[in-house]
Amino acid sequence: MKKNLIFFLLLGIVSLNSCNEESKEDEVSSIDKNASIETELSVKHIDTADVLITKHKIWKNNKLFKEIIKTDTIPSLGDTLVTAEDNDGYEQSAKTKKDYEFYITVQ
Repeated sequence: MKKNLIFFLLLGIVSLNSCNEESKEDEVSSIDKNASIETELSVKHIDTADVLITKHKIWKNNKLFKEIIKTDTIPSLGDTLVTAEDNDGYEQSAKTKKDYEFYITVQ
């Protein structure tokens, strides 16, 4: 029973850490709202597919001129195994959804 509890606690920690492993290296702390387009991309995992969410905020003269949100269903990449080690040195594995990588070209 104790090992099962530890396993689920580790699974939760690994899941939270995988969500927070995003690189914030190039994160912008403020946006020039005089004349800019702010874009956010994300993927939401659903049962047998994924949903690509694209959000654009168009800023002009320090006011939000328009917000555009598009969603597209894309194929799921399937599951992957995540392995974590508990305090006693036992390794436990759990399935999690694979994530897409984003490559963006701005012209």
